Amino acid sequence: MNLDDRDPRGHMYHLLILECAMKLLVAVILMLGLMVLGDGQPPKNEDRTCVYQKLSQEDALFCKDQLNVIYPEIGDIGCLYVPECNNFRQKIGSWGKPSIKYSQAQKNKKYVLMMVDPDAPSRNYPQNRYWRHWLLINISGNGLKTGNINGHELTSYQPPGPPPKTGFHRYQFLLFEQPEKGKPITLSSKEKAKRGSWSISDFIKHFHLGSPVAASQFLTQNYRDF
Repeated sequence: MNLDDRDPRGHMYHLLILECAMKLLVAVILMLGLMVLGDGQPPKNEDRTCVYQKLSQEDALFCKDQLNVIYPEIGDIGCLYVPECNNFRQKIGSWGKPSIKYSQAQKNKKYVLMMVDPDAPSRNYPQNRYWRHWLLINISGNGLKTGNINGHELTSYQPPGPPPKTGFHRYQFLLFEQPEKGKPITLSSKEKAKRGSWSISDFIKHFHLGSPVAASQFLTQNYRDF
């Protein structure tokens, strides 16, 4: 004779155990679903239904050595598309400069940071490549390690502003070690006069910057485009 034959309460006890186990299983499945919902890592206390989509394999090749590009409301957007949710694609055009963090920076070195758009006015017809959004020199390694960069701005920060119906634009960040010796890094009067059609290659060659030690980019489009 088993417990159920002796006492009908035994049958109810087993049912309660089964019901609790099912509830626990459902809770675990829901939790796993929330963890993998977005491809990227949303900031704490952010909308967990917001999908952070990674860049295509081709565009992701630009990203190098974990250069973090952090906007307070959206988090680290490096190597991702700016999400459509929470009006992020509209808001990013009004936000101030992002925090730039490079944990591998050397404390005793200075760095140069560029933010450019190679897709001006569009990726298919980039006649104004490169559009210079931000240019800093004399960035301390300590500042980069913490994300609080304090370099000298040669070009003040201009937020992303892709024109309507021009598709996705790449916003690229390139970090260089600044040479300890050599000519002071500056922009020519012609370069200061406009941001567009800037020759990065000439600038890099002229000041002997070499190859970037780290790089990242994110993609976004005009918030009115679908």
